[in-house]
Amino acid sequence: MSQEKSELRIQIEQLEKEILEKKKELVGLKQSLPAQEVENYGFTAWNGSEKTLVELFGDRDELILVHNMGKRCPYCTLWADGLNGLLGHLENRAAFVVVSPDAPDEQKNFAESRGWRFKMVSYGDNDFAKEMQFLGEKKEWWPGVSTFTKAENGKIYRSAWSYFGPGDDFCSVWHLFDLLANGPDGWEPQFSY
Repeated sequence: MSQEKSELRIQIEQLEKEILEKKKELVGLKQSLPAQEVENYGFTAWNGSEKTLVELFGDRDELILVHNMGKRCPYCTLWADGLNGLLGHLENRAAFVVVSPDAPDEQKNFAESRGWRFKMVSYGDNDFAKEMQFLGEKKEWWPGVSTFTKAENGKIYRSAWSYFGPGDDFCSVWHLFDLLANGPDGWEPQFSY
């Protein structure tokens, strides 16, 4: 191994350590944000019943809620496919729900075609996505995740949030593709291959 390659590997290892430290710092900053009280919004389940945000917690005190743009977005489908594989682990720690603007019957049909096992509800026409900052000024949906805590007094607080996008930490394919000689090389997700 040449001296130059050895130095390059040392640089890579140092940068990876720095990135891990920065991620820890970012987590700490997010955890130190003051909790944001949230209205107990209503959603529509697949069977047409109304579910409130507090009901999405089930018997848990914490909720991971994924903001999905719906069946028209292959990127959101990619994230949901990956999260489906992690469902048991996620639900072991907190309640887990995916929400999208699609009508419940559309959600159900699409989820079944993908083999998704997680709970899904529809935003309907409420302001939840807008209040959570996942709806842009031009009424375009944005993907991401919000986490919530349910207090003993029944109040709901948003603990943290993050947006989804190519290269983020919520979808492992980007990191695996980054290890290929040509990286992602213009790759974009499809509904089927």
